[in-house]
Amino acid sequence: MFPKVSVVVPVYKVEKYIDRCLKSIVNQTYTNLEIILVNDGSPDNCGTIVEKYAEIDLRVIALHKENGGLSDARNFGMNYVTGEFTLFVDSDDWLEVDMVETMVMNSIKYKADVVQSAFYYAYENYLLFDNRYFPKDGEPIILDKKMLMKELVINEKVKNFAWGKLYKTKIIKDLPFEKGVLFEDVFWAHNVMHRVNTYLITHQPMYYYFQRSDSIVANYTLRSLDILKGLKVRHKFLENHYEDLINESYKNILKTSLIHYNLLIMNRKKDKGGLHRKEIRKYIKNNYENLLKAVESNQQLKAQLNLFLIHPLLQLIFLGLQKVLRKFNVFVHKQELEQLERKEVL
Repeated sequence: MFPKVSVVVPVYKVEKYIDRCLKSIVNQTYTNLEIILVNDGSPDNCGTIVEKYAEIDLRVIALHKENGGLSDARNFGMNYVTGEFTLFVDSDDWLEVDMVETMVMNSIKYKADVVQSAFYYAYENYLLFDNRYFPKDGEPIILDKKMLMKELVINEKVKNFAWGKLYKTKIIKDLPFEKGVLFEDVFWAHNVMHRVNTYLITHQPMYYYFQRSDSIVANYTLRSLDILKGLKVRHKFLENHYEDLINESYKNILKTSLIHYNLLIMNRKKDKGGLHRKEIRKYIKNNYENLLKAVESNQQLKAQLNLFLIHPLLQLIFLGLQKVLRKFNVFVHKQELEQLERKEVL
């Protein structure tokens, strides 16, 4: 008998998308599943829908709780996990029909603690695939703990996302998600990867990450600044356990700080008195020497840092000028992601 896989799906205000997601799970070629659906106090018909699935499929467990957010729903679902493996799926996303089978077989074959699947950015009419690092038909890549943590901090080949990865349950069972924050995965992932001995990256995209115009990522709020809090929490962790990654961490914090400062300028009404902009400026000023050291070999970021300290608007003008120059092909364009037609699902 192949090992049981627990699939944890937090459900909230996804009435329009939930059937697509759940059909892609219950119809998996790998059948030894425990499908844990957590209705997080959804005000629409999601509660009724998850109960319907529980009635027609004995593998489905329908749970209901008061609304507490994505982290709270995942934590609640983890209390019911009994599988050797755990997979998180967001309820507006969906899976290839053989995703679980492929990931389990890879975990067994390579003795991997975590298996990462490639994914599509799924829009209404098309898909995007990030082919900058690996081709779809490339051989899987194995990372040890040290390489894994470096790639996690760089956040290109290994993303902070909790979804799209098959975990040995024993690794994550006692690591709850931070409640009450956005970008909860940033607070969580480094603690998980610190426990991993063998991490496998597969390149065939099998997870569809749906890009909703009404998603929390698409609409900027002050809660989006939680990502900076998460990166700073992770930075403290790296200082204690991975000193060689501190510069990479500072670089990531700087890039994210500049992005959010610019977003706050564009959403000035939401940042009353400019308090959050002042906080970002204070951090950059207080950590200038460390940040400068971290970006010494990156002329683009170094210029942005120095211009920002003179005046934040200079950094914004610098970015605007670069955008104009790219438009006229003065600079080389970054490689575009591969675009494909979106397939009909189930």
